[in-house]
Amino acid sequence: MKKFKTILVVACALVLTQVAFAQTSNMSKEKTVMVGGAAMYPSKDIVTNAVNSKDHTTLVAAVKAAGLVETLQSAGPFTVFAPTNAAFDLLPAGTVSTLLKPENKSMLAGILTYHVVAGKVSAADLVKMIKDGNGMATLTTVAGGKLTAMMAGKKVAIKDEKGGVAYVTIADVNQSNGVIHVIDHVLLPK
Repeated sequence: MKKFKTILVVACALVLTQVAFAQTSNMSKEKTVMVGGAAMYPSKDIVTNAVNSKDHTTLVAAVKAAGLVETLQSAGPFTVFAPTNAAFDLLPAGTVSTLLKPENKSMLAGILTYHVVAGKVSAADLVKMIKDGNGMATLTTVAGGKLTAMMAGKKVAIKDEKGGVAYVTIADVNQSNGVIHVIDHVLLPK
């Protein structure tokens, strides 16, 4: 009986190892993009990938505080212009901590959804929209505001309603429910 238990334990360990290897092997076949020191897997949703990026801890904390985790884990698709921690650091001192307070949840949600466009807009789609629009493309955000995309040399620039400009630093981080474009400034609605 003891020998049977040992064989059973070894067999279970082998099966679990094979399952883990198969999952890792399938993930390694995906075309990933490195963001914040972590591989972003196209088979995972926006939030699941974002929590692994050390460059997006402020954004993830804000998404959680605004109650948008479930939304950004839903089927979408969404295009997210994702500001880095350094982008949030460019805001006036105290802005982020004030926005993260429970009483400012709706304001925070409004700013975050201003970074989201319904549908999946790849960098190539965005560049085509800019060319077709004679140098500019207007995007309507989930928050109902407008963003203006344009080319700045070879980079895509996104202008917010207050006149602030963010540049796409990493494009086409594909997700199971859309795409992320990493940006270097926080976009602000009117």
